[in-house]
Amino acid sequence: MDRAEDGMWWYRALHANLVDAWTRAERIDGAILDAGCGTGGLLRALAALEPARVRVGLDREPRAARRAADKGGAPTVVGDVAELPFGDARFAAVFSADVLYHRDVDARRALAETFRCLRPGGLVLVNVPAFDWLASYHDRRVHGARRFTRGQLHALLREAGFVPLAVRYWNSLLFPVMVARRLRPAGADAASDVEPPPRWLDRTLGAICRLERALGALGVRWPAGGSLLAVARK
Repeated sequence: MDRAEDGMWWYRALHANLVDAWTRAERIDGAILDAGCGTGGLLRALAALEPARVRVGLDREPRAARRAADKGGAPTVVGDVAELPFGDARFAAVFSADVLYHRDVDARRALAETFRCLRPGGLVLVNVPAFDWLASYHDRRVHGARRFTRGQLHALLREAGFVPLAVRYWNSLLFPVMVARRLRPAGADAASDVEPPPRWLDRTLGAICRLERALGALGVRWPAGGSLLAVARK
């Protein structure tokens, strides 16, 4: 993951979509938490946007947390997203990038903890994979246990007490390619898709994602996609 998020179109698109959503939202003052920060790529992207805002990372894997502190230039702690080691109303925003679908994460408890740690008016920004029928060799390799529809994610946020502001599909222009790749037969030892492709292909896929983001900025919304991004307020 550390290697891939520095040189792979998917991570650039994921971080860019989350940053876009944060930029468009009505924000309040205070610190940001990346809950499930991995190796720190999103923390670094957020630093470029708002260098003066305090950022904090959390991950259950100590090696990832140490790497995120170096890469993201932010303090990180080792902990569980379903039992956050922070006081009530500590953060202005909590980011959750492809964490709630993990087999070892209780999504409801994680969102309840997020709600507790957010200040009134604070935002949660959630990205998750879409559609259970797309579960494949990739999900097995990265320990994914569940994927979501727009309605399911919307309901989960409301159940936790949030007011959803936007829940939308993305990675939509490439969705047919993703479906064809993920649903092909694959052995039990098949590797995940977290691997930088050849440079020409990375540039092509990255350009398609930038085109989709530009269309999204103009108001285009897609009926389906490989991922879901939600913004909700406490």
